[in-house]
Amino acid sequence: MHASDRFFGAADSALKTLFAKPRAQRACPVVAADETLLASHERKHAAALMRVNHVGEVCAQALYTAQALATPDPVLREHFERAAAEETDHLAWTAERLAELDDRPSLLNPLWYAGAFGLGLLAGRFGDRASLGFVVETEKQVEAHLQSHLDRLPAGDHASRAIVAQMKDDEAAHAAQALQAGAVELPAPVKALMRAAAKVMTTTAHYI
Repeated sequence: MHASDRFFGAADSALKTLFAKPRAQRACPVVAADETLLASHERKHAAALMRVNHVGEVCAQALYTAQALATPDPVLREHFERAAAEETDHLAWTAERLAELDDRPSLLNPLWYAGAFGLGLLAGRFGDRASLGFVVETEKQVEAHLQSHLDRLPAGDHASRAIVAQMKDDEAAHAAQALQAGAVELPAPVKALMRAAAKVMTTTAHYI
C-alpha cells in the first residue's frame, strides 16, 4: 500500500470514529437474567464513567491508526490494524450504553482523537519496539483505569459492569500481544507523563 493510500485510510478511520455509528463484530456483553434498575443519581454517575470509557476507545482508535501509519513494517501494521478493529467493539458497546443511559459522548472527542493520533505518530518515530512499548504501557494504564470503574460503578448497573469487565480482559490481551511482538519497556518519566495526560483527559471527559 502506498503512503498516500495509508494516509487516506487513516483519514477515513478518523471520520468513521468521530462521526459514524460504530458497529461491533461481537455481541455486547451481558449478565444473564440480571435486570439493570438505576436511580436517577446512579444513572448519571454511570453515564459519566461510561463517557470516559467511550473517550478512551476514541483515543485507542487514534493511537492504533497512527501507529499503523507510522510503521514501515507491514506485519506490524497489520497487528495495529487488527487491534484497532477489535477496539471498535468497545467503541460500539460504550456508545450504545451511553444512549441507553440517556446521555451523550464527550463534546471534545475531536480534540481527544487529534491528541492521541499525535502521540501515536510520535511513538512511531522512536521505532517499532518503542511503539509497541507505548501500547503495553497504555493498555496497562487502561486496565487499571477500568478496574477502578468496576469499583465505582453502581452495584446494580449490570449492563455497564459487564461491558467494562470484557473491555478490561481485552486490554490485558492487547498488552500481552504487544509484549510478544517485541515491545520494550518505556522509561519511568514517560510513563508518568502518560498517566498525567490520561488524568487530564478522564477528569475532563467525566463532565464534558
